[in-house]
Amino acid sequence: MSEMRTRILPDGFKRGPLQGHNIIGEVTESLHRFLLDGWNFDRPPPRLEEDFSFVPKDREEVLYVYMYRAGQNTSLNTTKHWSPAKISLFTPPDENYVLYERAPLYLELYYIIAVHSRFRSDAERLLGWVMMRLYDASHLVYRPRRYILPTGEHVDSAGNPWSLDNEGDDVIMEKVAMSLVDELTIGDAINFFTINEAPFRPYLTYRAQCAMEGSLVSGPATTVRSQRIEPMSRPDKPGARPNGRLGRANLKRDRKTPFGPPGFAHRPIEDKNSEE
Repeated sequence: MSEMRTRILPDGFKRGPLQGHNIIGEVTESLHRFLLDGWNFDRPPPRLEEDFSFVPKDREEVLYVYMYRAGQNTSLNTTKHWSPAKISLFTPPDENYVLYERAPLYLELYYIIAVHSRFRSDAERLLGWVMMRLYDASHLVYRPRRYILPTGEHVDSAGNPWSLDNEGDDVIMEKVAMSLVDELTIGDAINFFTINEAPFRPYLTYRAQCAMEGSLVSGPATTVRSQRIEPMSRPDKPGARPNGRLGRANLKRDRKTPFGPPGFAHRPIEDKNSEE
């Protein structure tokens, strides 16, 4: 058993449950639901599968949706410090009770979507429908941000009980967008299908951007002390008067002192023309 010290919250602080640990699965479920809800043809909708080795025995069309990689969006993760959460629980705000949160973990989820049909032309038509359907997936997930308090309550950023119908200027919305990307090469895709023991099929790669929220910590407000900033004064412009107006500029140049020790038996060159 390793000897480790655990981090204990100070007295008066409480930590709530994790908030965004289900976001990856929720994005995948939203993607499935978004594809099926957009099917408006007379024939049955395609079957959604995650097993690439599955091959139907009849004329059933299949959509393969598989999340193959998740990475951190480093361009958005600028800090890891704790800061007051953007949530209003009291009016006016209670100075003795503050909710702190850590900066969210911004993620990029990559999906490969392949199609299968009995005839290749039908599979290509299905692929085109998928592209047009996901072209409108700018709001794959769009809902009020859910805050889980240390007491177990679910509220929005305005302090109201959380509901999918909550709206208003003070309600922060959670958004997950999806876009078509060129992420896998043909060689990578062939290896991907080979590992899954599946035949090569037409495929697309998409990227979904989401944020994984941590837990909230409640506690008393802390005092932040900083050094007093002295006002900076701009240097006066050449020829400026005390009242700030510009006067006649001083055109006299100061004589520069030459570098090094003084010379022996040195005298400046006289201008004989000026003497005449």
